[in-house]
Amino acid sequence: MKGLILSGGRGTRLRPLTHTSAKQLVPIANKPILFYGIESLAQAGIKEIGIIVGDTKKEIMAAVGDGSKWGVKVTYIEQDEPLGLAHAVLTAEDFIKDSSFVMYLGDNLITSGVTEFVAEFEKYKPNAQLLLAQVDKPEQFGVAVLKDGKVVKLVEKPKTHISNFALVGVYMFDHNIFKAAKAIKPSWRNELEITDAIQYLVDHNYKVRSHIIDGWWKDTGKLEDMLEANRIILDKIERRVDGFIDSESKIEGRVVIEQGAEIINSLIRGPAIIGARAKIINSCIGPFTSINYEVTIKDSELEHSIILENSSIIQIGSKIVDSLVGKNVQINRSLLRPSAYRFMLGDNSQVGIL
Repeated sequence: MKGLILSGGRGTRLRPLTHTSAKQLVPIANKPILFYGIESLAQAGIKEIGIIVGDTKKEIMAAVGDGSKWGVKVTYIEQDEPLGLAHAVLTAEDFIKDSSFVMYLGDNLITSGVTEFVAEFEKYKPNAQLLLAQVDKPEQFGVAVLKDGKVVKLVEKPKTHISNFALVGVYMFDHNIFKAAKAIKPSWRNELEITDAIQYLVDHNYKVRSHIIDGWWKDTGKLEDMLEANRIILDKIERRVDGFIDSESKIEGRVVIEQGAEIINSLIRGPAIIGARAKIINSCIGPFTSINYEVTIKDSELEHSIILENSSIIQIGSKIVDSLVGKNVQINRSLLRPSAYRFMLGDNSQVGIL
């Protein structure tokens, strides 16, 4: 069995951050989102993984390498245009060949992993198996209609209620998916939809099973979802202090202080993670905050936020909350002070606070 991770999307909902960075490499709890997917496949015993890449190919290749750090072999597969998930499947046909495979969307997070999902596929050997989750707003997702546990219909973002079971973004297929993907026509978006390909399998009496996820999952395509994912991952961390904390500072709860980080006259309330060589000076870092490596926070307060590497936040008088700050960003105090700030800033930004 092989794995196929889709990492070619442009991340339009996370702009301007994704103008300069692959959305799959934005960190959650200081680890790129994509790495969680690779780890899940590796833990399920999958040793060969193809990664679909597009415009951000070089960045993803530099971050992931050959896969040896996870004990897997990674092959990069170029998709010229993001023309739909079924198109991505066809792009990977030479890599997959006759193998069954897991297809995993690279910006998804599933805390329970996919080991049980893979084991169930190997046990029952269907032609396709879909990972589903019950959701409150099915109109925002592709959904599956079930009858006696079998998938009978799939609809992309239904306008009327037909099911609460959303497609999570993890699929399993045998080689028949290639026949299905070649048989369908582009949708109104001019994309080959994976829902149409799976519907082809259903309509032609192939066996399509579902597996309803028991735990938590998140599509991290939007700022709110990324912050929520960061919150949930941080909520599971164990306290670890490898950096320096001076006698005037206070650490409360489950906090990770990476090697080379310095906490000076500051309060860190967990769960939170402070990256390597970061400096926190005269500041308060509240819960559910991820500070990446070589970040400087001075005379400031923030919580429920993600700050990427090499950025600095200096002398901000009001609390920063619910924010995602890119790489190499500088935020510093100006003349006037509103009571709170909320940021989503791209890499290399400079912001003066009024």
